[in-house]
Amino acid sequence: MNLRYGMEIRAATPAEAPGLATLLAEAGLTVSARELAERLATLRQGPATALVALQWGPPSGVVLLHWHPTLTGAPVACISLLLVTAEQRRQGVGRLLLKAASQAARTAGCERLEIAAPPGATDLQGFCEATGFSASGGSFSRSLRRQA
Repeated sequence: MNLRYGMEIRAATPAEAPGLATLLAEAGLTVSARELAERLATLRQGPATALVALQWGPPSGVVLLHWHPTLTGAPVACISLLLVTAEQRRQGVGRLLLKAASQAARTAGCERLEIAAPPGATDLQGFCEATGFSASGGSFSRSLRRQA
């Protein structure tokens, strides 16, 4: 999916593993490129997707989305990882990744999107509030239905 400003959002492939390893390391998460490549290949086989934001060079951001059935209604999608490089923050990359994740969740039949926000993650909490999520316990949630 091509988006504005030359930014492309698409499914992550094992080829992005080295750049994603660098992005994760920036956030304090150490995973080898080889291991990431294997995990990305495994993700493609289940109810999940990893989307990357690419402009030029290594990925500018990544979102990891999983969905699961519920007993009370439609499946729910959960974002377990949303990262944007420090130099790309506050430039709309996170919003573009969120929009693409929302589209993928709707395609999977989900009606709600949730993001877990650990205590002290004030940047993430502010982002969630600014993008229409409501606080719900230790996470944020919003409907995926288009508002009329």
